[in-house]
Parts: sequence; C-alpha cells; structure tokens
Amino acid sequence: MMENPKTLIVYYSRTGNTKAVAELIQEKVGGDLVQIETEEKRPTDYRKEVEQNTLEQERESLPELTTTIPNFEKYERIFIGTPTWNMALPQAVVSFLDSHDFNGKTIIPFNTHGGYGAGSTFKQISTSTKGADVLEGYTVKGGEETNGLMLAIRNKNREKISKEINTWLETFNQL
Repeated sequence: MMENPKTLIVYYSRTGNTKAVAELIQEKVGGDLVQIETEEKRPTDYRKEVEQNTLEQERESLPELTTTIPNFEKYERIFIGTPTWNMALPQAVVSFLDSHDFNGKTIIPFNTHGGYGAGSTFKQISTSTKGADVLEGYTVKGGEETNGLMLAIRNKNREKISKEINTWLETFNQL
C-alpha cells in the first residue's frame, strides 16, 4: 500500500490571494502550510513595493527570510505558490528556492496575478528546482492592487477557483 507523500504547501502572498489558493489546495490534499516571510518588513504601499521589488530583481538581491522548514527533506510533494511581480518571481520566493534542495521531489507550482498572467514564474521555479519533477502549474487572476482590489479570491469567486483547482489537480492525479 502506498503511503501518502509528505506534502508541503509553501507560498508567498502580499494581498492574500496566493494564500487563499494555498488554503484551497490544503483543503483538498492535506499537508503542511507555510508562508514565506522576509526578515525585513515589506512596504505596505503598493508603488513602494513595486519599486523595491524591481530594484531587488535588477540587482538579483535576495532578501533574508524568517521562514524555516524543519525536516524539509521529509517532504516528497511540494506546492510552491507565488504572485507574479514584474512578470517574474518576487525575490523572496527566489531566496526560498535558492536555500533548499529539491532533488528527487515533485514540485507543483501555482500562481496568482493581477491580469497579466504567470509571466516567467513557472519557468523560474522549474529552473531553480534542479533534480525535481516539476508538474504543470495553476495560474489564476487574483486582485488588481493598482485598482484598489486586494483580495479577490473569496465568496463566489473562491468557489469557482476551488472547482478549477480540483480539475487542475485531477489532470496529474494529485488529489
């Protein structure tokens, strides 16, 4: 009898949309839920955050994380959730990817965005998780912070996204 693979759902979320998707995935597959958090507090102002992130991306600077995952090696299946920032991964997610060994693990990326799609986030996750089996990612439109819409994944929209996630997970038998 196959044992359930040890599942980790790790995510980075500014407005709560990526967190909402992470929680929906946890409801469906179980596992441990961990939020990636930076040592230095991030700007609450959207414009300032965008500017800081762009600089970090250009300089390839990696913020220090406070997130630690005890017994990381025990996890076989890892969902990695990220928003799209500047059409790429937030540097905090890059920090997380750089500080762990994903060899032999199954990686399942998911993404929220403000309307422009996943950008290069899935490609970056795939490149940064050497030796892992990276499955097809799920991407969904979250809020539009530029228009003052923060958390969009709730109520009726949350139900719709929950169904989409079921379909996505079923495509590669991860439910």
